[in-house]
Amino acid sequence: MKQLILVRHGKSSWEYSVNDKDRPLLQRGINDGHLVAGAFKERDIIPDAIFSSPAIRAMHTCLIFLRQLHFPYGQFEINNELYDFSGEYVLQFIKNLDNSLNTVMIFGHNHAFTHLANSLGSRHIDNVPTSGLVQMGFDTDNWNTITKGTTLNTIFPKHLK
Repeated sequence: MKQLILVRHGKSSWEYSVNDKDRPLLQRGINDGHLVAGAFKERDIIPDAIFSSPAIRAMHTCLIFLRQLHFPYGQFEINNELYDFSGEYVLQFIKNLDNSLNTVMIFGHNHAFTHLANSLGSRHIDNVPTSGLVQMGFDTDNWNTITKGTTLNTIFPKHLK
């Protein structure tokens, strides 16, 4: 069985005149990231691998989770394919994952994550919110063959406040 955990980056700031990849998190994004990471930690799931989009807001959200999960900083990877808004490149990334990895966590962006949560999961989600987490399971041993799986868990900040 393979498990995929999608985490949308926290709420970002539009205050600064920077390119999209360089936008930082708002304080709310930081707070919500800690809230969701803490709730996820209680489930005692440690991913085999963690990957992040190269956008600052996604990497910062990822670092919050790494710290909460006590995941070694040197063992997560940044991948340009995860800076995707349609889901096409993220899906290709997922299908090319090493089959020795059973539980993978990915940090990235909407609309890609809402699209993937709905096309791969079993529960319709109108919108994966900022700092939102969707965990899905697939009855396969090969990432390349994943199709429709089961939505195992969602953790959204508004449900924790």
